[in-house]
Amino acid sequence: MNKLLTVSYLLLLLLLPILVSAECTCNAEDQGGNRSKALKYKLIAFALILVAGAIGVCLPIVGKSIIPALRPGNDIFFMIKALAAGVILATGFMHILPHAFENLTSPCLKVDPWGGFPFTGFIAMMSAIVTLMVDTFATSYYKSSHFNKAQSILNEDEEHAGHVHVHGSAASGSPDLVRHRVLELGIVVHSVIIGISLGSSQSAKTIKPLVAALSFHQFFEGMGLGGCISQAKFKSRAVTIMAIFFSLTTPVGIAIGIGISKIYNENSPTALIVEGVFDSASAGILIYMALVDLLAADFMNPRMQSNKKIQLGANLSLLFGAGCMSLLAMWA
Repeated sequence: MNKLLTVSYLLLLLLLPILVSAECTCNAEDQGGNRSKALKYKLIAFALILVAGAIGVCLPIVGKSIIPALRPGNDIFFMIKALAAGVILATGFMHILPHAFENLTSPCLKVDPWGGFPFTGFIAMMSAIVTLMVDTFATSYYKSSHFNKAQSILNEDEEHAGHVHVHGSAASGSPDLVRHRVLELGIVVHSVIIGISLGSSQSAKTIKPLVAALSFHQFFEGMGLGGCISQAKFKSRAVTIMAIFFSLTTPVGIAIGIGISKIYNENSPTALIVEGVFDSASAGILIYMALVDLLAADFMNPRMQSNKKIQLGANLSLLFGAGCMSLLAMWA
């Protein structure tokens, strides 16, 4: 499963520039502006977004080893996870889904079939269902696999009970790894697309306000992903790879956008369909992960149910995270 997701990342990065560079049949909007000035803002955006994303994703991961309150198991960690879930939920609903609707209902697309069926909602729904299936099958597989091994060892010798417990702790992280890789895939797809959109723009007036907005966007999105990663018991190598991969996605998208800016037309039918489909799938994944794997798991937790202070803090954190990310939708 991990190899499959890694291959998906690579195919995404290789195929997007090819697909979106197809010939257009709908005229491009007037890009205007000074190309050299636009390039300067793109390079600034590349650096700022890279730093903002890296700080955002590393803050919860590194912070838990320095600040005891940020460690999983503490009351305040429920609030941090709720904040992260709010950010991810708002990303899906407020940033990705509206953009997908805009693309797949564009007048540049043919009425048949794009005007006769709500593809955006359908793709988002199907991606959420597929994520549920992956989540269920992965958890079921690892639990049954571990149970069979444990039973076999217990039947051989009771002395191995302690050994079984150790293996159980290690194995329990495997479904979490699958879940968080799926979550990262949804975020990565979205990040690459917005990077390509910024990098391909030739208007300095368009790029300038996006630099700050997307920097904050990646910071909060990084915090959301970092908060999820910090809870899971991943090996340091896996954590490092996931953090680096997220930090590089939007900057890589910007670089791709700069490279294809001369032939890219964001209003071409192929570009609209590719971006719309990927955005719809990403939205479905993020909304499912935020509601089911993050919020439902914690908000139904007996510890939170029995503690009004944790409940209040978690609800306020959820609203704050969703509110901050929703506010950014005004600019990015």
